[in-house]
Amino acid sequence: MSQRKATNDAGRATIRDVAERAGVSVASVSRVLSGNYPVSEELRRRVMKVVRDLDYVTNAHARSLAGGGTPTVAILINNITGAAFAHVAKGVEGAATLRGWLSLVGTTGDDPERELALVNLMRQQGVAAVILLGGAYDYDEYQLRMARFARSLDAAGSHLVLVGRPPLEGDVPATTVDYDNEGGAYAMASHLLSAGHRRVLVLPGHAELTTAQGRLRGAQRAFEAYGVPFDPGLVRHGHYDYEHGYEAVETALHETPDFTAVLAGTDVVAAGAMQALRAAGLRVPEDVSIVGYDDIPLASQLTPQLTTVHVPYEEMGRVALRAVADRREGGAGRRKSADGDHLVLGTHVVVRNSVRPPAQRG
Repeated sequence: MSQRKATNDAGRATIRDVAERAGVSVASVSRVLSGNYPVSEELRRRVMKVVRDLDYVTNAHARSLAGGGTPTVAILINNITGAAFAHVAKGVEGAATLRGWLSLVGTTGDDPERELALVNLMRQQGVAAVILLGGAYDYDEYQLRMARFARSLDAAGSHLVLVGRPPLEGDVPATTVDYDNEGGAYAMASHLLSAGHRRVLVLPGHAELTTAQGRLRGAQRAFEAYGVPFDPGLVRHGHYDYEHGYEAVETALHETPDFTAVLAGTDVVAAGAMQALRAAGLRVPEDVSIVGYDDIPLASQLTPQLTTVHVPYEEMGRVALRAVADRREGGAGRRKSADGDHLVLGTHVVVRNSVRPPAQRG
């Protein structure tokens, strides 16, 4: 017996396809999906397995994607209180509002499983695009599943946009709006090295995040370019928060106290590091220099004002939304070139008052 094609002519599975594959009636599938009627657990499992296998999206959502409703973009962010990517979300929302689109914001809580689940949920909800903000998790299973969701979004008429992270490997229908992350860290480390610092405590971020990996690579390249040995023992990984900055410096002052500068992975981490130095009776920058990354408003509010790397976060959000809008206006069958799907914005060092040549500490 030949197997019936699982999708309709538009390439999208129908409720009849689900019913036929599951061996039940269309009404039974509808009851399972609506959740408003009592059904057996065995029936629910059987139907939902087929829904996943066929990548089924309900007709109401399909109609929305086809243009029957106001386009909606989902913005997925690690922490809604994080200043850096809140500026990206602001850029997305502002550009969406100008077009009369709606924006939804979801938080992942630094949990890769929750991030993947939210991408899948937004696909089912029929959004015009899912915009993921911040570094990606660098392990194979995560990358493979994210690529699969990108293809599912594309098949359903939606689109995945990655902001502030590398593109997915292979031929994946996703747009990447990135910034020169590694180059910014290279420039910042070079700034410290040119001031005479050789022992630099580096707080790049969580070891599995691509953002942290890029910032660490940039710092290492700068040391190599200056012919200065890079000490891995002065690297402390952790979250991009105030607590990590404080605790990392506090620990380093006991374990490797000869550092003369701190290169923090974010301005918030730098703020925590600065407070730990003060608690230890050290002055910034007279005793220890410190630099950050992001150039959020906090950087100019600290005392001393923080030398940091400026990242055009709000512009990245606007560019991400424009990429989605251009794609929709260009037609569902439109595909850009590989270069057109990966946009990179520049970064630069903002010099303030937190760096001096190294001083000898007793």
